[in-house]
Amino acid sequence: MTRRQAREIIFSLVYEVEFHKDTPYTEIYNETIGDYAEDGVEGRVFEENSYVRQVFFGMEEKLPEIDALIAGHAVGWKVDRLSKVSHAIMRVCVYEMLYSDDVPANVAINEALELAKIYDHDNAPAFINGVVNAIAKDKGLLSDNG
Repeated sequence: MTRRQAREIIFSLVYEVEFHKDTPYTEIYNETIGDYAEDGVEGRVFEENSYVRQVFFGMEEKLPEIDALIAGHAVGWKVDRLSKVSHAIMRVCVYEMLYSDDVPANVAINEALELAKIYDHDNAPAFINGVVNAIAKDKGLLSDNG
């Protein structure tokens, strides 16, 4: 499984959390991964992946911090008014930028934009780019030139 495929599965798990906020992450993981194992993703059967597991369960612990960063940088927007897709994409991106040592910020941002182009509305990539770039610059992960 490629990192991009893993990221897409992580996104779907995080998106699922948006609808089941009181459900334990373990339950969401087991049910969603079971669906992937049965149905596959675009014809690919899911196999257990340590990166998917690490990021998804790592996000559970860091979600309040991640959401605070998104809220603080989504100028003019309340987090609860963001589309669930955009919110999930930004959560994955921010987690990868801050806590995945092997994912450079510019790669995490680019991958978030690719997910937005596939799963979100036409204006989402520009909005997501603005928010996650501001977070990356604020955290010293990107220079002012990008």
